[in-house]
Amino acid sequence: MTHHQPLTVDFFTREALAAPQVTPDQARRIAAESFGIAARAESLGSQQDANFLLRQDDGTPTAVLKIANPAFSATEIDAQDTAADLIAAAHRDLRLATVLRTPDGAPQTATVHTDGGPATARLLRYLHGGTLSGPRHLSPRTVAAMGRVAGRVSTALRTFRHPGLERVLQWDLRYADRVVDLLLEHIPEAARRTAVLAATAEAWTEVGKVGDRLPRQAVHLDLTDDNLVRSPDSRLPLPDGIIDFGDVTASWAVCELAMTLSSILHHDGMEPHHVLPAVRAFHELRPLSAEEAAALWPLTVLRAATLVVSGRHQAAVDADNSYVSANLDQEWRIFEQATAVPSAVMTGLITETLGLAERRTPARPPVEPLVAEPALTDIAVLDLSTEADTMDHGAWMEESTTDRLAASLLAQGTAAVATRYAQPRLSAARALSHSSPATIATGVDLWLQRPTALQAPCDGELLHAAPGHAVLTCRPHVLHLTFTDAVQPGPPAGTPIRAGDQLVALPAGAHVHVSLQQPDGPAVPALVRPEYAAGWLALTADPSPLIGTSAADATAPQPDLLARREAAFATVQEHYYDDPPRIERGWRHHLMSTDGRSYLDMVNNVTPLGHAHPRVEQAISRQLRRLNTNSRFHYASVVEFTERLAALLPDPLDTVFLVNSGSEAVDLAIRLAVGATGHPDVLALREAYHGWTYASDAVSTSVADNPNALATRPSWVHTLDSPNSYRGRHRGEKASAYAPEAVQVIDDLAADGRPPGAFISEPYYGNAGGVALPDGYLDQVYKAVRRHGGLAIADEIQVGYGRLGTWFWGFEQQRVVPDILCVAKAMGNGHPLGAVITSAAIAARYRDQGYFFSSTGGSPVSSVAGLTVLDTLRDEDLQGNAVRNGARLKSRLGTLAHRHPIIGAVHGSGLYLGVELVRDRATLEPATEETAELCDRMLELGVIVQPTGDHLNILKIKPPLCIDSTAVDFFTETLDRALTELGEHGVAYECGPVRPGG
Repeated sequence: MTHHQPLTVDFFTREALAAPQVTPDQARRIAAESFGIAARAESLGSQQDANFLLRQDDGTPTAVLKIANPAFSATEIDAQDTAADLIAAAHRDLRLATVLRTPDGAPQTATVHTDGGPATARLLRYLHGGTLSGPRHLSPRTVAAMGRVAGRVSTALRTFRHPGLERVLQWDLRYADRVVDLLLEHIPEAARRTAVLAATAEAWTEVGKVGDRLPRQAVHLDLTDDNLVRSPDSRLPLPDGIIDFGDVTASWAVCELAMTLSSILHHDGMEPHHVLPAVRAFHELRPLSAEEAAALWPLTVLRAATLVVSGRHQAAVDADNSYVSANLDQEWRIFEQATAVPSAVMTGLITETLGLAERRTPARPPVEPLVAEPALTDIAVLDLSTEADTMDHGAWMEESTTDRLAASLLAQGTAAVATRYAQPRLSAARALSHSSPATIATGVDLWLQRPTALQAPCDGELLHAAPGHAVLTCRPHVLHLTFTDAVQPGPPAGTPIRAGDQLVALPAGAHVHVSLQQPDGPAVPALVRPEYAAGWLALTADPSPLIGTSAADATAPQPDLLARREAAFATVQEHYYDDPPRIERGWRHHLMSTDGRSYLDMVNNVTPLGHAHPRVEQAISRQLRRLNTNSRFHYASVVEFTERLAALLPDPLDTVFLVNSGSEAVDLAIRLAVGATGHPDVLALREAYHGWTYASDAVSTSVADNPNALATRPSWVHTLDSPNSYRGRHRGEKASAYAPEAVQVIDDLAADGRPPGAFISEPYYGNAGGVALPDGYLDQVYKAVRRHGGLAIADEIQVGYGRLGTWFWGFEQQRVVPDILCVAKAMGNGHPLGAVITSAAIAARYRDQGYFFSSTGGSPVSSVAGLTVLDTLRDEDLQGNAVRNGARLKSRLGTLAHRHPIIGAVHGSGLYLGVELVRDRATLEPATEETAELCDRMLELGVIVQPTGDHLNILKIKPPLCIDSTAVDFFTETLDRALTELGEHGVAYECGPVRPGG
């Protein structure tokens, strides 16, 4: 590549560009004398310029005073100002730090004297909002927005020409090799110098392969987190502003994106794969060519190397520049992350993401099979995926699962066992991990029953031979064989070999790992993480044909399951997360994705015993082998189950209806109450959810589930104020006012001739995040309803069945007994099962409306499932576990509340808890967007948790009741980490005390 001669500043003729030494007092005088502005000046810091924020006496920002480095000419500065104006005109929704102009349109500039000579000072527009700089973790949405801004700038500057663009800057990656070579000596640590030099050489070589074909244009060249300003209208850090055009030049267009990507890498928790949303967003606006995609990550590495050497150099020549010295650790982290994954892998990942990947070269058919004696004719394929039956009953958590399963197949008489190339292995998963494990196979593992010889599958050369390892050419790839350490390959390294030549003799039971890799690529691990799998697999080929099994078609397009879902499954049936993992297995309090990632499940109150409980599985399977029909037939299980349910409740609740879901249970309960009382009106609490059927939806008032819930209630539904003691109208001790007010509403309805036939509520406010109702609330409301001839319905669907720990039923906490009780969710541990339990007298009144029948409610299978759940709840003391680990969890959450001001309260009891997130502990402004971002980050860290409440600002915490203390601690540690990474931490007392939750 040819280095262009400069027309203006040339870094290499100066080597050092120390920022002008201007004090805030001097800046104040410059503003007054040169621009007629009386203001105080605050230093903003800069690598090579002097920047000051000018504020009025009341603190209002007036403008930014920018004093350019004396090395920069008026031509260059005019190019910067023109570029800013051009982008502002092209994208009026972007805010730009443009030069301020006089009424006649002239830029407000002046020449001032500095220690380095005359320099240009000018006033720039101040952008409110603050930059994205700092350690805060960046969400995919923020990263995409950064890429989108870079793409818009690139398109706006594509045709921009100006003589001030012909510069030689140390930040222009066309000169990165020279910059590193010149400044490398300023890195004092030998190991770091070596690392930077090696990474630069490798990256420069890769760029050199395509450099002459990279488009060149005007670029901002510094669209980093330091220069992207977040929108003041967004609660989350989303950029809509651009500052600092000091590095505007003409360079490779793709450098614009490389600069942005590098700045992402130092943020908390960010890895190389996290930049992909920015790459996609940029590409959508300004498509990258195949050459640009190939150069992008090497350029990112060169940017990182340039930052490291330049930062050390600048710190040496400008020792008083605190901005420079403060960034040294950050710049090294950028370099560490940029080089954490081989460039070839990141390039493969980027090209795959953009649809620019070249078709992989498959393995050539072998001339001779790899396994020579005896020839393999019977190979069992070992499935280690999430969906494999071999992973049942938590087998994936056991040590040496893969070897054990292979040995079992060999013991059954098969000659060999082979795994699948590119298959995610659940056996490699780790429970309770903040990062995804390496689960994707880049080769094939082979276990051999008998003594076996391996032979060369084609002509080539033995490149490496050592105990346990052989490497030979197998054009166009290199074949890597790993086997028992004690075995030495026969031929020495460097030996030319012919197809069929023996390589090594292996004993019975040997295990061989077979991998085909690119000859000049990095060494490929046997298993790689899912996020980087596309990049690693691009460096390999499927070796299955070498051992006699069919190759997987890794290049075949895979149908988008989420798109298929949205095409056939009504989209009103929403899914968690915008980009959800595909979950195909659960075990206890863990959920497993098809990538082999294990997640801690903190939301599944549908499975109180834990996922895939063997007792439930066996009971249902056994009953399905015998009989499953409807409850009009006579069989024992339905009798035994309803007796057990009734025995769990006080008198007079002794009669059971069985249905399939909570919605059906609530619907039936309302029909029972209205039929028994003859009063059609029903009273419900606001901020409640009860189901989706006509009647259960009618009494559901949560605006999170239906924004028009309160405005669309039928005339027979009346609502009471939400008795929320944390954020309702009456808070804390004043919450006792809710009950008298509710009683007055009931009395008024009766006086109007519309006494409620039923009052329905959760006895523990589950939908509001586990808020306990005020003491005595239900007692007063139940009495008022009954006084006017109505009935009380307790919706125990979420909070009942031992989840609250201290109480099996939520109504017990209120010291009342309802007339009708609804329960579902937990009853079947995932099997669809619900119940309505009432008195025999109320149940008998249903006959006035006809007869009741549910085809599968109370079926033999449903009844057996329900019995097994009750037995297991008892035998495994899961209600006791809710007491013990629920208390541990709530205590640890309370500790977090003292560290993170965003935690306003911790509600709940047992293992039904809610962490309410607020922006201000005095006003209780809901932190809705922050909660959504937190849930997404928790997913990345291995935890599934979701928001609830009318404002969707409460983390609903209702894990399987089998959760143990290790998982509880992992959850709170993860929450602490996520809140810290997202910047939601500080000293709690500065924002007011934590309010007690229910």
